[in-house]
Amino acid sequence: MKEFTLLDDVFERFLESTNVFKDREMLRHDYVPDKLPHREEQICCLGEIVAPVLKGSRCSNIFVYGKTGTGKTAVIKYVLNRLADKAREFGAPVKVCYVNCRLAGTEYRVYSSLCGAIGVNVPFTGLAVGEVFDRLKAGLDSGKLLFIVVLDEIDALIKARGDTLLYELTRINETLEDSRTAIVGISNDLQFKEFLDPRVLSSLSEEEIVFRPYDAAELQDILWDRAQMAFLDSVVLDGAVGLCAALAAAEHGDARRALDLLRVAGELAEREGSEHVVEEHIRLAEKRIEHDRVMEALKNLPPHSKLVLCSVYLLGKAKVSCAITGDIYEIYSELCDQSGLAPLTQRRVSGLINELDVVGLLNSRVVSMGRYGRTKKIRLSIARSLIRKVFTTDDRLRRLISYEPGCLAGISRSRG
Repeated sequence: MKEFTLLDDVFERFLESTNVFKDREMLRHDYVPDKLPHREEQICCLGEIVAPVLKGSRCSNIFVYGKTGTGKTAVIKYVLNRLADKAREFGAPVKVCYVNCRLAGTEYRVYSSLCGAIGVNVPFTGLAVGEVFDRLKAGLDSGKLLFIVVLDEIDALIKARGDTLLYELTRINETLEDSRTAIVGISNDLQFKEFLDPRVLSSLSEEEIVFRPYDAAELQDILWDRAQMAFLDSVVLDGAVGLCAALAAAEHGDARRALDLLRVAGELAEREGSEHVVEEHIRLAEKRIEHDRVMEALKNLPPHSKLVLCSVYLLGKAKVSCAITGDIYEIYSELCDQSGLAPLTQRRVSGLINELDVVGLLNSRVVSMGRYGRTKKIRLSIARSLIRKVFTTDDRLRRLISYEPGCLAGISRSRG
């Protein structure tokens, strides 16, 4: 009974506190506003590429690249939502389906989402992937559609599962009689195409749009637009918005991070009963988000990236503070054997190390070895306790972070 009273007090304090928000949903990532500042060029370019579907022709496949928070998903949803409205107005048989491949996780779930968008029922599980793909093709032909498939974070699925899905979707028009399909791929990885089989590349025939990061002034414009919709008048002070934009611009011009900072700062102000969102709230929000962001990044890594990170963790455990790629690859290969996974090549593992460096989980620096040339030294750039906390929730990884690879003793002696 005491717990209920305690919780009631929390809810009562919230209901009686000073209200700072008009509509906090305006600061969420999935909200697509009526205006997208500083992305007019990309909106027009994308609109010109997809416009042929309004006259019954298939548009080109499109691949959109850019770092997280550069407006890729928002622009694509904005353009395709308006395309769908215009298609209804002119009676064009256009359907659009958006799938986040990182969340879907498997080819089956991607195909299931595509089937659902055209009214084809597929059970949550139980069918062969080939059967689901056949149902998709049959559903498309019976509907006589121009079908635009948006595959967000397509690189996450391909790194984890291979490029079979993309290959099949790029060839699907060869087997369709009365419908046509176009693909819009979204990737945070500019080197994404290196993962693709040459046959997939030859089938894509895609157009590419690259989104550059926002600068601080552009982020400030975006934040002010959203703040006016999300907060009550005069709640957010100029200094808070300026600091928020500066912090996000320093980290690759990430608009998502800027919006998160502003929303969490507003929630912190709300909890303490403040009538204004000030710079101190932004600073507190930054500390809170940084911790949550690292945890989320660790949970969502592809399996091989987790094994690479686990290898660096084990080297640190053996007092090897700065490892080289060869050391990491030796342990990674042994962890793959323990996990029943086929190891990637050392070149691919080197690429994964670079990606983990880019997202801030590893720190790699090139050092001179004198007459022996130059080499790359790699170490963790996050607390070891965070890796333990996340990886111990996974049965396989819990065992691996306690594992002692046979090659570790030799590496420890030579590198320690």
